[in-house]
Amino acid sequence: MVLLSSNKKLLILLLLASSPRLFARKWRDTGGTIVLEEAWTIPELVDQVGNTTAAFGGTNAELRANLLDVHNQRLQGMDASNIDFMVLSCSTPCIQGIADPVAAAEMAVTVNDRLAAVIANNTERFGGFASLAMHNATVAALELERAIKQLGFLGMAFFSMTISNLDLMAASESFLLHSTYSLTVFSKYDVFWQKLSDLDVPLYLHPRNDVDPIVKFQYAHAPFLEGPAQEYAAVLSNHILGICVNGVFDRFPKAQLIAGHFGERIPSDLIRIDTQLLRQIVLGLPMKKNITTYFRENIFETSSGNFATNLLNFHIGEIGLDRIMYSIDYPYVAISDGTAWVNTLPNILGKQNFNSFARQLAIEILRLND
Repeated sequence: MVLLSSNKKLLILLLLASSPRLFARKWRDTGGTIVLEEAWTIPELVDQVGNTTAAFGGTNAELRANLLDVHNQRLQGMDASNIDFMVLSCSTPCIQGIADPVAAAEMAVTVNDRLAAVIANNTERFGGFASLAMHNATVAALELERAIKQLGFLGMAFFSMTISNLDLMAASESFLLHSTYSLTVFSKYDVFWQKLSDLDVPLYLHPRNDVDPIVKFQYAHAPFLEGPAQEYAAVLSNHILGICVNGVFDRFPKAQLIAGHFGERIPSDLIRIDTQLLRQIVLGLPMKKNITTYFRENIFETSSGNFATNLLNFHIGEIGLDRIMYSIDYPYVAISDGTAWVNTLPNILGKQNFNSFARQLAIEILRLND
């Protein structure tokens, strides 16, 4: 009897998977907005949200109901706010919260198939970002290709880091280097980055809570800073910068990344970051450009959960309006909050620039009209 390794089993699973398909795209194009950091989940993963609440002043029960819903209160909110099209992705940490490589890869297939099925009857209003298990770069690349070519998805979402079984036992001083998978590992994920580039789709990089030893070490004195107030930006900005300094965009110049929450604060601090990284060149810094250039060539940002007009204007000056898109972060942020803000922008940005921010750039990045 020939026994197959776990990795071979996963490859066969992906190659044989039969799934609902989304065919030629026809989407509602009435001049409304497009949003693309909007969360959804399946019943098997809804407990990942813990005791988080829905938007400001909402309840945990409301959050869970809104994450599981697509065609009821979510669609009603879109209609009321003139949102033409919404891209759904699995809520954080999704697959990145599953330590076992086989279980994670199988759940990724399940999540992607379920998302394709749930939006199949209304692809005029909804699209999807694929969820991937990143323990094995080849497995991830194959599932990404299946999600794009068979399911009609528009890109992928990744939640900052993947835990491994070692994380559950690792000492706090070693797990980041040895047992937590992130996309910054030099060459380890090149097969994945190549596939992402070949498919010409974006990677939406989204934060998640750090692993427990770091959370306890950094936030025990102030647990109120866990999550969106501080922790998310710290975790994801480190990951984004790690991708840059390790030369990923130099090896894969076609790779496109999207970061929410106005770029996790990085574009607000580009001069200091670029200046200080110059000191690292003599120490073997792999990247060939600076962070500002990568934000102008490889990294887009959205306004998800960060409706600050002054910040938008500052970032336009730093990286250009052609790198910035509108999003909401529903259901963690109310659709009405985003709408109230975005409706103030036409008089501030002007008609053409507002159109670029609210919809046109997303149309191009997501290739909705291809």
